[in-house]
Amino acid sequence: MRIYLDACSLQRPLDNKSQIRVALEAEAVLGVLALCEAGDLELLSSEVLVFEVERTPQLSRREYGREVLAKARAFISLNDSIVERARIFTTAGVKPLDALHLASAEDAQADYLCTCDDRFLKKARNLPNLNLKVVSPLELAEEFEP
Repeated sequence: MRIYLDACSLQRPLDNKSQIRVALEAEAVLGVLALCEAGDLELLSSEVLVFEVERTPQLSRREYGREVLAKARAFISLNDSIVERARIFTTAGVKPLDALHLASAEDAQADYLCTCDDRFLKKARNLPNLNLKVVSPLELAEEFEP
């Protein structure tokens, strides 16, 4: 299984865990990353993810993002087809960076794109002809429970 974590889900383990949802999502992301490290899942990275991680103001979060992305088995570079597909997503109301994440994941034939962004999740789930499943961290973790 090929997994694409968008920037907010990638960084979720570093968020303040005083809310139950955040704590559970952080643990779910860590569990998915452990499965990736064990070779049970394939983590994907992209030019868009690297761009977003590099824009992170906090050095510790930026370094963490770099470390996680360095473990990815595949890297998706932007190309014309990704940009064009992202344009289609933006006309449907998806924010530009989210659209590029979605188009990059789709181009890499990801099985899942994981996000903590409820608005993005809702918009992506309503897109017609999407070639992957968009899920929250908790939903993604549930996919891999025995």
